[in-house]
Amino acid sequence: MKIAVCVKQIPDPASPYQLDPTTHNLVRPTEQVLDDTDRYGVEVGLQIAGETEGTVTLVSMGPSGNLNGIRQALAMGADGAILVDDETLKGSDSLTTAKILAAAMAPESFDIVIAGTESTDGYSGVVPQQIAELLGVPALTYAKKIDVEGSTVRINRQTATGYDTIEAPTPVLVSVTAGVVEPRYPTFKGIMDAKKKPVETKTAADLGVTVTVNQRIALVVPAPSRSGGQVVIDEGTGHEKIIAMLEQAKVI
Repeated sequence: MKIAVCVKQIPDPASPYQLDPTTHNLVRPTEQVLDDTDRYGVEVGLQIAGETEGTVTLVSMGPSGNLNGIRQALAMGADGAILVDDETLKGSDSLTTAKILAAAMAPESFDIVIAGTESTDGYSGVVPQQIAELLGVPALTYAKKIDVEGSTVRINRQTATGYDTIEAPTPVLVSVTAGVVEPRYPTFKGIMDAKKKPVETKTAADLGVTVTVNQRIALVVPAPSRSGGQVVIDEGTGHEKIIAMLEQAKVI
């Protein structure tokens, strides 16, 4: 099977970040890392490829930088990558992102497209579904377990009371949750091999996509500091005060 895995390079969450003072967009440094949520998608893709004698291609959009994040995924075992790096894509909304990723994948005719549920620097949570719509394939979302039998993909989707079992024929898109698998650590051989694996860089024009950035960040303000909690001194009527507070909050 031909498998595509959507991945994203992001600034290291452990390092301080900066916002552009004019556009308020995140300034992406040369040194970026693989989004941690995408490690689960890469691992799922590698396991399916191992069972079906398939290939795994990474698909990403964003500044190339030093490609450290892409190389991390390649070191896990992916076969190659398609990276869309275009200055005109700065500040893209989720739909523009989905159009670019779908256009990069469409010519390859992948059997399965795998994505995380959302990126940790965007949190829109809608890009996988938008990609599926643009590619005209079913979307099996929030998968906590995946099975592939022939040309049928079956997932367990977590719910409040258990899980739903959903299946669809390939080609199909699957978004996975954290914990669906345990991602492998790259070996030294994998790290060395990653340097030789192909990374094809494209622009929006190469893909025939007209870029229209409709998203604009008008204002960014610091999150309010947490205030101290209310101390209730129990002099025999503490429970009454707690009940009154819960009633005021309409919890009871």
